Amino acid sequence: MATISEKVERQVVLLDESKTAWDAAVLMIDKHIGSVVVTRNSQVVGLFTERDLIRQVIRERRNPEQVTIKEVMRTKVPMVVPDESGEKCIELMKQHKCRHLLVFDVDAFVGIISLRDLLVLLLEEKEELIRQLTKYVTT
Repeated sequence: MATISEKVERQVVLLDESKTAWDAAVLMIDKHIGSVVVTRNSQVVGLFTERDLIRQVIRERRNPEQVTIKEVMRTKVPMVVPDESGEKCIELMKQHKCRHLLVFDVDAFVGIISLRDLLVLLLEEKEELIRQLTKYVTT
Protein backbone atom coordinates (compact mmCIF):
# COMPACT_ATOMS: atom_id res chain seq x y z
CA MET A 1 0.00 0.00 0.00
CA ALA A 2 1.24 3.50 -0.81
CA THR A 3 2.16 6.11 1.76
CA ILE A 4 -0.45 8.54 3.01
CA SER A 5 1.50 11.72 2.22
CA GLU A 6 -0.63 12.73 -0.76
CA LYS A 7 -3.90 12.10 1.10
CA VAL A 8 -3.10 13.97 4.32
CA GLU A 9 -5.53 16.85 4.81
CA ARG A 10 -3.25 19.79 5.48
CA GLN A 11 -5.96 22.46 5.58
CA VAL A 12 -7.41 21.45 8.93
CA VAL A 13 -9.67 23.41 11.22
CA LEU A 14 -8.04 24.31 14.52
CA LEU A 15 -10.04 25.23 17.61
CA ASP A 16 -8.77 26.31 21.02
CA GLU A 17 -9.62 23.97 23.89
CA SER A 18 -11.43 26.80 25.70
CA LYS A 19 -14.14 26.92 23.01
CA THR A 20 -17.41 25.12 23.60
CA ALA A 21 -18.80 21.96 22.09
CA TRP A 22 -21.42 24.21 20.51
CA ASP A 23 -18.69 26.27 18.80
CA ALA A 24 -17.12 23.07 17.48
CA ALA A 25 -20.44 21.69 16.26
CA VAL A 26 -21.30 24.88 14.37
CA LEU A 27 -17.83 24.97 12.84
CA MET A 28 -18.03 21.33 11.74
CA ILE A 29 -21.45 21.93 10.17
CA ASP A 30 -20.33 25.11 8.40
CA LYS A 31 -17.13 23.49 7.07
CA HIS A 32 -18.74 20.11 6.26
CA ILE A 33 -16.17 18.25 8.36
CA GLY A 34 -16.33 15.58 11.03
CA SER A 35 -13.57 16.74 13.35
CA VAL A 36 -11.56 19.69 14.60
CA VAL A 37 -7.98 19.66 15.82
CA VAL A 38 -7.81 21.07 19.33
CA THR A 39 -5.06 23.47 20.36
CA ARG A 40 -3.68 25.10 23.49
CA ASN A 41 -1.34 28.05 23.03
CA SER A 42 -1.13 27.19 19.31
CA GLN A 43 0.03 23.63 20.07
CA VAL A 44 -2.01 20.58 19.05
CA VAL A 45 -3.34 18.85 22.17
CA GLY A 46 -6.17 16.67 20.89
CA LEU A 47 -9.06 16.01 18.56
CA PHE A 48 -12.80 16.59 18.84
CA THR A 49 -15.13 14.68 16.52
CA GLU A 50 -18.84 14.34 15.79
CA ARG A 51 -18.72 11.06 17.71
CA ASP A 52 -17.31 12.83 20.76
CA LEU A 53 -20.13 15.36 20.54
CA ILE A 54 -22.76 12.63 20.45
CA ARG A 55 -21.20 10.38 23.09
CA GLN A 56 -19.83 12.85 25.59
CA VAL A 57 -22.21 15.76 25.29
CA ILE A 58 -25.57 14.77 23.81
CA ARG A 59 -25.86 11.28 25.34
CA GLU A 60 -24.89 12.68 28.74
CA ARG A 61 -27.51 15.46 28.34
CA ARG A 62 -24.87 18.15 28.82
CA ASN A 63 -25.40 21.65 27.48
CA PRO A 64 -23.09 22.04 24.44
CA GLU A 65 -22.97 25.79 25.01
CA GLN A 66 -21.42 25.23 28.46
CA VAL A 67 -19.16 22.24 27.86
CA THR A 68 -15.64 23.21 26.79
CA ILE A 69 -13.76 21.20 24.21
CA LYS A 70 -11.08 20.57 26.83
CA GLU A 71 -13.59 18.55 28.87
CA VAL A 72 -14.61 16.21 26.05
CA MET A 73 -11.79 16.09 23.50
CA ARG A 74 -9.62 13.06 22.88
CA THR A 75 -6.06 13.61 24.02
CA LYS A 76 -4.71 10.18 23.15
CA VAL A 77 -5.15 10.31 19.40
CA PRO A 78 -2.84 7.97 17.49
CA MET A 79 -0.19 9.80 15.49
CA VAL A 80 1.56 8.83 12.27
CA VAL A 81 4.19 10.30 9.97
CA PRO A 82 3.50 11.42 6.37
CA ASP A 83 5.35 8.45 4.89
CA GLU A 84 3.33 5.90 6.87
CA SER A 85 1.58 3.23 4.86
CA GLY A 86 -2.16 3.30 4.48
CA GLU A 87 -2.25 -0.27 5.74
CA LYS A 88 -0.55 0.70 9.02
CA CYS A 89 -2.97 3.61 9.44
CA ILE A 90 -5.97 1.33 9.01
CA GLU A 91 -4.51 -1.05 11.61
CA LEU A 92 -4.05 1.83 14.06
CA MET A 93 -7.63 2.95 13.50
CA LYS A 94 -8.88 -0.57 14.19
CA GLN A 95 -6.77 -0.86 17.35
CA HIS A 96 -7.86 2.53 18.71
CA LYS A 97 -11.43 2.35 17.37
CA CYS A 98 -11.14 5.74 15.72
CA ARG A 99 -11.62 7.29 12.27
CA HIS A 100 -8.93 9.97 12.33
CA LEU A 101 -5.18 10.07 12.90
CA LEU A 102 -3.01 13.11 13.52
CA VAL A 103 -0.03 13.40 11.20
CA PHE A 104 3.25 14.78 12.53
CA ASP A 105 6.64 15.17 10.89
CA VAL A 106 8.98 14.87 13.87
CA ASP A 107 7.38 17.43 16.23
CA ALA A 108 5.67 19.54 13.57
CA PHE A 109 1.94 19.05 13.03
CA VAL A 110 1.28 18.30 9.35
CA GLY A 111 -2.42 17.48 9.19
CA ILE A 112 -4.97 14.76 9.64
CA ILE A 113 -5.86 11.56 7.80
CA SER A 114 -9.34 10.10 7.96
CA LEU A 115 -10.70 6.66 7.24
CA ARG A 116 -12.40 8.15 4.18
CA ASP A 117 -9.02 9.39 2.91
CA LEU A 118 -7.57 5.92 3.37
CA LEU A 119 -10.45 4.33 1.49
CA VAL A 120 -9.83 6.68 -1.43
CA LEU A 121 -6.14 5.74 -1.37
CA LEU A 122 -7.00 2.04 -1.33
CA LEU A 123 -9.51 2.44 -4.16
CA GLU A 124 -6.99 4.34 -6.30
CA GLU A 125 -4.42 1.60 -5.75
CA LYS A 126 -6.90 -1.10 -6.75
CA GLU A 127 -7.95 0.84 -9.85
CA GLU A 128 -4.30 1.18 -10.88
CA LEU A 129 -3.74 -2.54 -10.35
CA ILE A 130 -6.78 -3.32 -12.52
CA ARG A 131 -5.45 -1.02 -15.26
CA GLN A 132 -2.07 -2.73 -15.17
CA LEU A 133 -3.55 -6.21 -15.21
CA THR A 134 -5.91 -5.31 -18.04
CA LYS A 135 -3.01 -3.92 -20.05
CA TYR A 136 -0.96 -7.04 -19.36
CA VAL A 137 -3.76 -9.41 -20.38
CA THR A 138 -4.72 -7.48 -23.52
CA THR A 139 -1.23 -6.94 -24.93
